[in-house]
Amino acid sequence: MAIQVESTSTVLDTVKLILAVLLIVLGIAGFYYFANYALLYRALSMVGISALALAMVLTTNVGHELMGFVKETRVEVRKMYWPSKQETMQATLVVIALVFIVGIILWILDTALLWGIRSLTGQGG
Repeated sequence: MAIQVESTSTVLDTVKLILAVLLIVLGIAGFYYFANYALLYRALSMVGISALALAMVLTTNVGHELMGFVKETRVEVRKMYWPSKQETMQATLVVIALVFIVGIILWILDTALLWGIRSLTGQGG
């Protein structure tokens, strides 16, 4: 059951989102600016900056809505029917067999059309 909530964005939420985007942009710029440092340190700093930006986004209304969506998605995924290994193998074999049969039918049709066109135009041997 999806609950429709009217989104009310505040100025503080907008400021947080802008700061999160600026953090990511500055992190990327810093990653390339400090190219003479070890890749490990630059990558770890990007992970930290990204985590900080994500934490900022999750404190906004948009972040709360996103987390609600993720929770509802996890509930729906648990409700799904997942085929067994045997069902998956059988379906795969049926698909492979049908692709092979359709390929043969199309090859026969192509050959017949080629023969018909050559007969009409008088080309070929």
